[in-house]
Amino acid sequence: MQHKILLVEDDISIQEMVRGYLTKEGFIVAVASDGEEGMTRFLEDQFDLIILDIMMPKIDGLEVMNMIRKKSSVPILIMSAKDTDLDKALGLGLGADDYICKPFSMIELSARVKAGIRRSTTYSAPQQKQDDMIVIGNLKIDTANFTVQKNNEAIKLTSKEFELLKLFASNQNRVFTKAQIYSLIWNEEYYGDENVINVHMRRLREKIEDDPSQPQYIKTLWGIGYKLEVI
Repeated sequence: MQHKILLVEDDISIQEMVRGYLTKEGFIVAVASDGEEGMTRFLEDQFDLIILDIMMPKIDGLEVMNMIRKKSSVPILIMSAKDTDLDKALGLGLGADDYICKPFSMIELSARVKAGIRRSTTYSAPQQKQDDMIVIGNLKIDTANFTVQKNNEAIKLTSKEFELLKLFASNQNRVFTKAQIYSLIWNEEYYGDENVINVHMRRLREKIEDDPSQPQYIKTLWGIGYKLEVI
């Protein structure tokens, strides 16, 4: 099955380069040249992943992402020339699953696209197992069907947020360093970029904790890492 990607990029040369490469890789690529057109395309069709520039006319990429996240958990890959840690943290904090800085290699972009779709497809695939339920306090984590409930109400998590929660829930009271988390969840070597992990942990806490500033479940061990504490 061919996967469908929405590419929202106002630079026509980059748009054509990315579309051409990903098409050769076997993807179906729909394009939009500004945020407004991107939202229209998103609402008209179903996509397996969205590649989104930040600085665009009419509606900027962060606002587009905010509107998409109110309707869908489709993987979003930000593609931007803004490369500071603050920019990355802002994009990830608003709901992006990944962030790639311009200029980039097409090989790296393709690898990130495939990884994002692979995670999303895994989480949405029907599962036969029915007994992989982890219950912790008011949380029910179904690792077979990739769903989470808090007080019997569904919580919408991104793929990375679910991976993090599953990691901690499956290893209760075990401490994970940031390097270990980065290696296990992002499958990359850790170079000390704490913002990526910190942003995802904050977003996860906001969804599962009653009071994220005083977390009941995921505890921070300053200078070491995190653990999901069960007494």
